[in-house]
Amino acid sequence: MRVIAGAARGRQLIGPSSAVTRPTSDRAKAALFSMLESLLTERRPGSAVEGAGPGSPELWRGLTVLDLYAGTGALGIEALSRGAAWCDFVERDATARRVIAQNLALTGFRTRARVFGMDALRFVTGGVEPAHHAPYGVVVMDPPYRDPSVREVIEALTTRGLVMPYGLVAVEHAHGADPGEISQDLARIRVRRHGDTVLTIYRRMPVGDAGEMIHHDHDGGISGDV
Repeated sequence: MRVIAGAARGRQLIGPSSAVTRPTSDRAKAALFSMLESLLTERRPGSAVEGAGPGSPELWRGLTVLDLYAGTGALGIEALSRGAAWCDFVERDATARRVIAQNLALTGFRTRARVFGMDALRFVTGGVEPAHHAPYGVVVMDPPYRDPSVREVIEALTTRGLVMPYGLVAVEHAHGADPGEISQDLARIRVRRHGDTVLTIYRRMPVGDAGEMIHHDHDGGISGDV
């Protein structure tokens, strides 16, 4: 498990020390961040960034990230490495939180992050008041595949205003455990399948914006249009 791109590129991260944590594979992580950067290029939360394409740290400049069900912290650390300004990590397991702290130290990102020891649902429904770095430009979620609260967590992100206009919410889930459509405010715009793993991305749509059509990828093959 390693950092794929950015300032900490190639740095090996500490993996999970128990079966509680199921880290995202490097292949799935690469696919996820490719999708995110493509969408940030098209429509970045907050102010536009001139001349920033995929792979440019300018895409992430000034953005705050929320890593829910953080596990080892690999997704949030990848965002920090690529140039995100800040990341809040939410993880209820104490052993996993110690791994996150070690990985932040290894990559030099301790001063741009905070780790919250609580359940994701509690965090998004008011476990922290206020969430100092909200609203977030990007939210990444890699929940346990059988967690029944995932949809409720996603819904709370928008109802509590935790996602910026045009902000992105990326969810890794099992095939057959699709969180589905959420609301007009949080539109599902990308779905990509890698074997049994599916990456679904939602965008926070301001009132009056018609949004984008859903785009499906299956193991890299395009099956729908934008």
